[in-house]
Amino acid sequence: MSRLAPRFAKLKAENRAGLVVFVTAGDPGRDVSQAILNGLPKAGADIIELGMPFTDAMADGPAIQEGSKRALAAGMTLPGVLEMVAAFRQSDAETPIVLMGYYNPVYIYGVERFAQDAAKAGVDGMIVVDLPPEEADELLVPLSRCGIDFIFLTAPTTDDARLPVVLNKASGFVYYVSITGVTGTVSASEAAVGAAVGRLKAQTSLPIAVGFGIKTPLQAVAVARHADAAVVGSAVVEMVATGDVAKVHQFVAELADGVREARK
Repeated sequence: MSRLAPRFAKLKAENRAGLVVFVTAGDPGRDVSQAILNGLPKAGADIIELGMPFTDAMADGPAIQEGSKRALAAGMTLPGVLEMVAAFRQSDAETPIVLMGYYNPVYIYGVERFAQDAAKAGVDGMIVVDLPPEEADELLVPLSRCGIDFIFLTAPTTDDARLPVVLNKASGFVYYVSITGVTGTVSASEAAVGAAVGRLKAQTSLPIAVGFGIKTPLQAVAVARHADAAVVGSAVVEMVATGDVAKVHQFVAELADGVREARK
């Protein structure tokens, strides 16, 4: 079993939402990125979403695209991503790590080999943006055998006919994309997020994490009143671009403080 179920059970027992923090592996350089990654749990991240940098990142907005460019220019590779996870696990055996990216690099790596190496490194879940449920078994099955959850995206455009197709394949949690667009652009209203989370919870017992468009601690608080976790990516990646590790962790701490107070 991955670390996701125990982490969401712990959050539920504490009656609070979790904070999921996205950073791109290797951004802006390997050593700084590792320092940022290693310090995220202490700063308040409950779950870490680690981006696998890719050249054709269709779901990512300008901030995360720039982060991928920096990471690739600094030499990050898919084996390098797994090496960073393994290095993180030397000091943290509890915080879940979910890899997020696109299928092409994983396919080229080899799905069976990737699943085994990811599990060995300490990966808990995968989000593969361009792999729909109907085509996912060739990766989902090897990951499942290795105890890694496969997390699918749902969106405002996921209708009642398609939603069961997505939910029946999902494990770990369901990632609700709160806007129709790329990451880090517009933001959904709290009312819209609340209604969407209610609709999903009526059809699945999996935790619901909401992301895309959450840029500030106040927006994270609004999401945390309804969802099981709030995902913040682009705003963090913009901080990462400065290369200032302390500044990144301070911003994450501000987000975490808000999320922890949201239901009090």
